Amino acid sequence: MIYPAGFIEGIGGPELLLIMFIVLLLFGGQKLPELARGLGKSIREFKKAASGVEEEIRQAMEEEPPAKKFPPHPPVTAADKPAGTIEQATPGPPPPAP
Repeated sequence: MIYPAGFIEGIGGPELLLIMFIVLLLFGGQKLPELARGLGKSIREFKKAASGVEEEIRQAMEEEPPAKKFPPHPPVTAADKPAGTIEQATPGPPPPAP
């Protein structure tokens, strides 16, 4: 059975010292400060990029969406109407009472 991050729970002080000793043997005393510096820079750059993305998302959520602007409709002329259409007459005043 594989535990993705469960192995970290079993690491204690003696295990960490053994890991650090092996790293010291592999890289040497001269390279460790350079390695740690590079690791620190990469972590700093990652945090900066993550906060930049977070800020962009926050600004996008606060912005109001742009209103859709539709162009004004041109006035309809007799030339625009299809042939054979009947215009409805507007009701005028009622006829006089007899």
